[in-house]
Amino acid sequence: MPEVTGPEFTVVIPARNEAASLPLTLRALHRQTLAPREIIVVDHASQDGTAAVARAWGARVVTCREPGIGRVRQTGLDAAQTEWVATTDADSLPVPGWLAALAGAAPGRVALYGPLRFCGVSPALAAASEVGYTAFLRACDLAGRPNLAGANMAYSRGAALLAGGYPDVEALEDVRLGLALARLGEVAYVPGAGVETSARRLSGGVGPFLWRHLLNLSGHTRGYFGP
Repeated sequence: MPEVTGPEFTVVIPARNEAASLPLTLRALHRQTLAPREIIVVDHASQDGTAAVARAWGARVVTCREPGIGRVRQTGLDAAQTEWVATTDADSLPVPGWLAALAGAAPGRVALYGPLRFCGVSPALAAASEVGYTAFLRACDLAGRPNLAGANMAYSRGAALLAGGYPDVEALEDVRLGLALARLGEVAYVPGAGVETSARRLSGGVGPFLWRHLLNLSGHTRGYFGP
């Protein structure tokens, strides 16, 4: 396998009561063909064993008790010490070549993002979710609003701080940061940097799930989770 040249990464994972799902995510990160310099789990006032599980897998745990996912993600950004930061979620599984693909695409860019697909579902639904999400990303690009999702994005730490970091909003903090980064430099989609994510996002039904993605396109940050 050719040597990958590019920046080192810290992987930041926000987590709230994720002791059951976090081991699978951390195992996926330990299987990366390009190892992260550090894994940071931001414990958002969990009441289960999230912090203990993270430490058992070798992650550094930082705590955020303030409300709002934007503040949680910002805590991870502030704690990171590498040139680049990659983010995923505590119920998501980056493919083994995730960081290697991001590292190869990083030079000359300020931010990167890749495809998502559901896991724990039928092969047909998993494939359909990837096709649908890719089409959604294309629609976002055409609308001039590149959609960088927290489950699969990476960025220059310096550029993110220059852009003001994560905004303190109810939702779309990741998308808003991506848009701010796009104003500073090039943002690129990396097809080989795939992440599988839990289908629990469909627990409220397909309709509400699709509605939230339409809100992504519109840029609304209120009413995202309903009344």
